[in-house]
Amino acid sequence: MIVAGLSAESSDNFHTSQSGYLLQSQPALPRIAMNNHPKTAFVTGASSGFGRAIAQRLLNEGWRLIISARRRERLEALAAAFPERCHVACFDIRDSAAIDSALAELPENFANIDLLVNNAGLALGTATAPQADLVQWRQMIDTNITGLITLTHALLPRLVTSRGLIINISSTAARYPYPGGNVYGGSKAFVSQFSLGLRSDLHGTGVRVTSIEPGMAETEFTLVRTGGNQAASDALYAGVTPIRAEDIAEQVAWIANLPAHLNINRIETMPVNQSLAGFQVHRE
Repeated sequence: MIVAGLSAESSDNFHTSQSGYLLQSQPALPRIAMNNHPKTAFVTGASSGFGRAIAQRLLNEGWRLIISARRRERLEALAAAFPERCHVACFDIRDSAAIDSALAELPENFANIDLLVNNAGLALGTATAPQADLVQWRQMIDTNITGLITLTHALLPRLVTSRGLIINISSTAARYPYPGGNVYGGSKAFVSQFSLGLRSDLHGTGVRVTSIEPGMAETEFTLVRTGGNQAASDALYAGVTPIRAEDIAEQVAWIANLPAHLNINRIETMPVNQSLAGFQVHRE
């Protein structure tokens, strides 16, 4: 199609749609790179579930990755396909000395962190508070809260230098209580509020902070929570199309690719099968 008033050079920026309309082509979005080198992300809990899907997605998009979890063999299996761009840091997020050692041992080309995805976390037990196991409560606090803030604090100087991004994986349990949610919900409420606090404290640094709060998702989450009870996991998801790990990886990738002047404060996502219920009422 020839359009009056367009030079040959400018007409290269236009194309004709199937409907016959003249459309202007949009410039290609910049690749994830800094000075022609991949950006670096640190993803915790990368051996399964959300963490593994997030790591896989970012690696596929060209990021350089540090992946951490306790199960080394799973991390190494993921890293094997990307030997030049994936560094395994195997440690328990509850072990502050192990965190310090892992950061001290980072190769030079992985030392500058542009994105931290705090995904490591767990729920243990389904009992209500009077019957709950205090050991499990403490493990959830140590993992979901103490481990998260320890690693975040250690990486803040690097993230400030890179004007980077922090994505904290919280949960709808942070806002909507349910019987048996007790400490798990409380720990995720901390993660959501801590995210807002970080945004306030990092004002003016260029560092962005997002809290992602998924609802019902089918990963190893329920198996861990119930001590490996596959029947309980199957019953929970029966007849439901839950969130998939890849859905959360999609959200992380979208946030990470946004222009640096935009901050997504919070994303709350539920599967269509899940919605809010009414208040409980006890009758005498």
